Amino acid sequence: MYLKYVLICCILFSIQANSQLLEHDKDFRAADSLLKESSFSVHRDNYFLTGVPLDTDITRNTADVKYQVSFKQRLSSKPLLGGFFPYLMYTQKAFWDIYANSKPFSEINFNPGFAIVRPFYLKGGRLTYGTISLEHESNGRDSIYSRTWNMLAFSLKSQISPRWTVGLRGWIPLVDKDDNPELTQYVGYGEASASYQIKPGRWSADVLFRKGSGLINYGSLQTQVNWRPYKNQNYYFTLQWFVGYTESLIDYKEHKSMLRLGFVLKPENMGIF
Repeated sequence: MYLKYVLICCILFSIQANSQLLEHDKDFRAADSLLKESSFSVHRDNYFLTGVPLDTDITRNTADVKYQVSFKQRLSSKPLLGGFFPYLMYTQKAFWDIYANSKPFSEINFNPGFAIVRPFYLKGGRLTYGTISLEHESNGRDSIYSRTWNMLAFSLKSQISPRWTVGLRGWIPLVDKDDNPELTQYVGYGEASASYQIKPGRWSADVLFRKGSGLINYGSLQTQVNWRPYKNQNYYFTLQWFVGYTESLIDYKEHKSMLRLGFVLKPENMGIF
């Protein structure tokens, strides 16, 4: 079952090894793409969104707020063996029933991790990040409401043109099947992402597709369109649509379709994955 992930790992290190054949100045500029960013920086999108369901009635209990806080800390300004840079990462995603009478948080998901990142150039001068990460994700609850899993992940993210950035990510899930039956069927074993600059500096679009382990079942699709009102500011207004499973861990078996509107802070560069 894990053979394909071993192959992904081999491909990742093969690309890393081949990249070392590039001339030294290109290697330097690839590493400089990480070093020009502050050591403490935005990891994934940081956002605050409010929205309504598209697949059920809109009520005070089905509309909600979703927000995410995500950051990373580069641990060294000098690469480790093999040209890898070490990072600590943390992402927290919350679902807030702000329109309900008592305004409770229905779910909070915690996602800390450690990663090593290798910047390099593919043929044609395409900046690429190869990443190996060990991550934990849980909702911090106990008993029948506990949801938790770990992953060993491998990813490649590349700026294939001035407007397009694409990424592929696969993982080996490590799940306590007694507490989380069938979770791997829903979180799957990988995802693909793409970002397109519709009007550079103003309009952009993002797509994130996660495939569940079933042949046609499970998985999810998240798309969003972003508008940047000021070129010298790093925040956007965004319209996001999520459809599928595992938007939150507590309801990973429930199919959802949510349309949300709000604002987002994005990484200054393309992000490590």
